[in-house]
Amino acid sequence: MKRIADSTVRRLSAYLRFLEDFEGRGLSTISSDELARRGGTTSAQVRKDLSFFGSFGKRGLGYSVPELAGRLREILGLERQWKVIIIGAGKIGAALVAYRGFRQRGFHILAAYDANPEKVGKQLEGIPVRDIGQLERDVPKDTPDIAVVTVPAENAQAVVERVVAAGIKAILNFAPVQLQVPSDVTVKTVNMAMELEGLSFALTNRD
Repeated sequence: MKRIADSTVRRLSAYLRFLEDFEGRGLSTISSDELARRGGTTSAQVRKDLSFFGSFGKRGLGYSVPELAGRLREILGLERQWKVIIIGAGKIGAALVAYRGFRQRGFHILAAYDANPEKVGKQLEGIPVRDIGQLERDVPKDTPDIAVVTVPAENAQAVVERVVAAGIKAILNFAPVQLQVPSDVTVKTVNMAMELEGLSFALTNRD
């Protein structure tokens, strides 16, 4: 399969949430126009996004809600459990551990790691906080799929290098810094300042 743009993947995630809402309301079919309206895009964009993965729906009838929702879960890899570790047991790390939506989506948090001895050995929402020093020992045993990095910016690159050396290939980064990783490692950075700047731009440039 050719490379799919990040923006397309984000829209697929949004479509899935809309479809799950439709399922909860007992709707059996939905049109590309309705998906587009909910997603703030066009019906042509919806059809293009879905066309990367096959043929969906029937002209004049729309899409089967349960069928398309199930296919999107499969495309997004949500039909299996993903094991996750969190590096950094501060406020952001603790908030992520407490977020119930991860488990509902198949993301199982194994442990959090921290260098602060006052946090190590305690639990966050039943999840153990381990010493970062045992990361390399734990990863081969626990085989996590994803590492979530919530450490300060000045420590992020060193932590990520340890994560990569341990064999983890997918990283969600909350540190406000551009990370350098090998080409076979995927990093997604959540930059909350940039998101707020986007909202600031939208407010400043309203018609």
